[in-house]
Amino acid sequence: MQRRGGVTWRVLGAAVALGTLAAVPMHAAGFGIFEQGTKSMGMAGAFTAQADDPSALFYNAGGLAFVTQKDGSIGVTYIKGLKADFQGANPFPGEGYRASQKKLSEFPPHAYYVQPINSTWKIGLGVETPFGLTTEWEKPNQFAGRFLSTKAALRAFDINPTIGWQVTPNLGIGVGGIARISDVELNRNIPANNPFTQSIVDAASLKLKGDFKEGYGFNAGILYKATPDFSLGFSYRSKVKLNYTGNARLTPISTGNAQLDAAIAAALPLNTNLPVKTSIDFPDMASLGLAYSFTPNLLIEADANWTGWSSFKNVPITFTGGATNSLPSTTIPENWKDVYNYRLGLRWQANPTSQLRLGYVYDQTPQQEEGVSPLLPDANRNGYCIGYGYTGAWKADFALMYLPFKERSRNKSFPGEGPFFGTYKTDALLLGVTLTF
Repeated sequence: MQRRGGVTWRVLGAAVALGTLAAVPMHAAGFGIFEQGTKSMGMAGAFTAQADDPSALFYNAGGLAFVTQKDGSIGVTYIKGLKADFQGANPFPGEGYRASQKKLSEFPPHAYYVQPINSTWKIGLGVETPFGLTTEWEKPNQFAGRFLSTKAALRAFDINPTIGWQVTPNLGIGVGGIARISDVELNRNIPANNPFTQSIVDAASLKLKGDFKEGYGFNAGILYKATPDFSLGFSYRSKVKLNYTGNARLTPISTGNAQLDAAIAAALPLNTNLPVKTSIDFPDMASLGLAYSFTPNLLIEADANWTGWSSFKNVPITFTGGATNSLPSTTIPENWKDVYNYRLGLRWQANPTSQLRLGYVYDQTPQQEEGVSPLLPDANRNGYCIGYGYTGAWKADFALMYLPFKERSRNKSFPGEGPFFGTYKTDALLLGVTLTF
């Protein structure tokens, strides 16, 4: 296949670009993480019209307006990959080919503090991890997709100061700022055509490391308690654009042929830092929720969430090291689409200290078939949740989510791209714990 032959600058540029985006889609579709509070997680994230614990800073800032006492909470969501397998298709890597990712094991945290200033005004500070995670393939030097990715990672942390205003006894409004801090990393191999054997060999390994950078946005929310039994909420989190700078470094891999190694060394800027910059447009999100208490002990909420992934059209990659210390710049098409997810949650107050929760979420992927790859094989998914809350001298929430992905196949490519066709199968399990003091 010609596209895989030789050391092509465009392949290198594309891999660097996509590496900045890579994240295992274990939560919200794309590379988002919606599990930022365990009480909400037990109800599959259907929480916009409740927002009655400190995680309101993420789910609906309008809930902050109803805070009556100081509260601080800290928690973590443990994500365990159960299955992340790939089955190849023709023409490449071919039917019968099999590969697996390393089982994911990550712990994105969250923390919140809220307190009233007076009966009308309230303040809060949240630390959230709304985007990220890592994908890493087993046996990287034998993986057929190693020229696309062997390991890729994105981390993002939000610092989210917020103020709430209780306009009336039934209406609350919240507004906050978002400072997002993020970095990126990509490991992959670079191919070369061996003219002596007319085969593809590994010429070098690439590691791209983007420094921590920051971008800014805002969030806002409204919570209206129409009656003692019925409430509705709306929340919005803005787009945030991050401009990354960092370095790519190529480390040679011996081909066993000294003449070929010398030719590769003359063609590639090996063993040197190559300055590079790129950017990511993180999407905006909006949520609408309705909650109704059928009895004093039973509440059901339904939410619809929209994510503006259409802002993620392409990724510009610019090497800035000059003629002798850079690679050609490129722009990688993505063309994602806006999507919705739908959440249904139930909570049952079993007794004054114990609350049981159930939830279901259907989450759409924004990714076109052409973009599915070892970097980010995203797919539609269903989530099934169960949770428990304890309230006494202190509060504790626990939740478990089973997240099976729909099988996702790629059988076509963007213009000019070569095939890496096949089917991805992914399942995950999430365990959340939050303590509130």
